[in-house]
Amino acid sequence: MNRTLRRGVFTLSLDFELVWGSRDLMADPSALVEEAHITREQVFLPLLTMLEDRDIRATWATVGHLFLDHATRTDGTLHPDLVPPTHAWRSRPWLEEVPAGTEAQHPAWYGRTLIDRLLASNQEVGSHSFTHPIFGDPGCSRDTAATELARCVAEAKARGITLESFVFPRNVAGHVDLLAQHGFTCWRPKEPAWFGHPAVPTPISRLAHLAEVAIGRAPPTVVPVKDRHGLWQIAGSATFLPAHGIRKAIPMRQRVRRAVAGIDQAITQRRISHLYVHPINFAAAPKRMLAAFEHILDAAVDRRNTGQLDILAMGDIAREAESGALFAS
Repeated sequence: MNRTLRRGVFTLSLDFELVWGSRDLMADPSALVEEAHITREQVFLPLLTMLEDRDIRATWATVGHLFLDHATRTDGTLHPDLVPPTHAWRSRPWLEEVPAGTEAQHPAWYGRTLIDRLLASNQEVGSHSFTHPIFGDPGCSRDTAATELARCVAEAKARGITLESFVFPRNVAGHVDLLAQHGFTCWRPKEPAWFGHPAVPTPISRLAHLAEVAIGRAPPTVVPVKDRHGLWQIAGSATFLPAHGIRKAIPMRQRVRRAVAGIDQAITQRRISHLYVHPINFAAAPKRMLAAFEHILDAAVDRRNTGQLDILAMGDIAREAESGALFAS
């Protein structure tokens, strides 16, 4: 199915991880913990307030461990209900460095108060797994994926949340059928950019991505597709590039230009521009990143106000696609 929509759509999904997104790649996660603290103190509330002030409902794809306000070890094991992954790059036990304790003691690892703040807003709370294993990696067994999803659903239900949207850790899909079994309705595949094709060598892919952001080229637009599991695939269009390393040389205005070009292309094509972002990536330059992001949100709102654009969360897109209301007649 490659139908056009009744009008263009902008959707925003946030991979909300704090320390969980990269800690398995680091022998010492202290630098990541500091970035998580900056995210909590300087990024989370300003970003959420921007969305609230503009009546924008986004999808916060949240690592399930952030639903907790505390955890303890049982016979030395944290969360014994989980089947841990056995990723080749990780020789230590999966949760070895995760501190037991409370959110007040370890705010990079626990986030109940942040979830409560999202619940007080009009945001969609989705899932990004419970402890961020890589579902499509051979080290993530079916049992691992199933226990991760079951725990996410249970913790969300305890907070009065029905999870609909799923974002795979590092965008590496696997065990997709389990999403449907656990009540999800949609998920986010990788963006269909030419440089993301498996045949393109990684160095060329990274360089091409940087070049496209640097020149402000519009990213691809997408349409929701229903897969064989009955789930709606709502692929990403582009990520909001962080300002780490060489990427900080790209002016913020080019990030804005690229995102706005994507929104305008979605309007013209009557498709979806799906921007995704990791809030922790703002920690490298919070004021500059937030200011640039605000320009993107303002552009989307301007076009919504003139009737050219809808702004929908992933779960809302899935519901409207299921009913047929999303598509042009």
